[in-house]
Amino acid sequence: MTRPLFVPVVLGTPRQGRMSEYAAKAVWSELANRAGVKTEFVDIAELAIPVDDAGEGAKDTQFAELVNRADALILVVPEYNHGYPGLLKHVLDTNLKEYIHKAVGVVGVSAGVFGGARAIQNLIPVLRELGLVTIFWDVNFTSVRRRFDESGDLVDDSFLAIDKFLDELLWMAETLRFGRENVTIGRSS
Repeated sequence: MTRPLFVPVVLGTPRQGRMSEYAAKAVWSELANRAGVKTEFVDIAELAIPVDDAGEGAKDTQFAELVNRADALILVVPEYNHGYPGLLKHVLDTNLKEYIHKAVGVVGVSAGVFGGARAIQNLIPVLRELGLVTIFWDVNFTSVRRRFDESGDLVDDSFLAIDKFLDELLWMAETLRFGRENVTIGRSS
């Protein structure tokens, strides 16, 4: 039997009162219901990553090991002033080889009508530079304050395309896992 795909969901902001936590848990719940998938919820606010160093020097060994085991990642990214959180960038920069040829899907969150699309647009070049393979579907939580009740339950999912997003991410994760395990790069003739 094939081992399950391992796909952690990473909440990309440490802010207090963050509505993106509700979005992350909604996506995480949908992912956990998929057959052949194992997942973990990662909150960057809980990572022991120093802010007075960068790159490998700031690496959290548990996070690095989790990323190394992952077949794909889901990043839940709130849009702050047309961009993504600085701490998320810092956390992502602490790993390099762990990301190579792994799928990544991005979930955007915003209080406005764009659903984090501008943050996603700014993050895609960074993810590609890290060696991650971005999928072509995103999930966008628009007007996030109206999408969840006070306990964090999703009250309106009519705008979401989570199934298409997860289908594409899991296909890409499986395809890239096969490639990592079976295809040698740089073969000489």
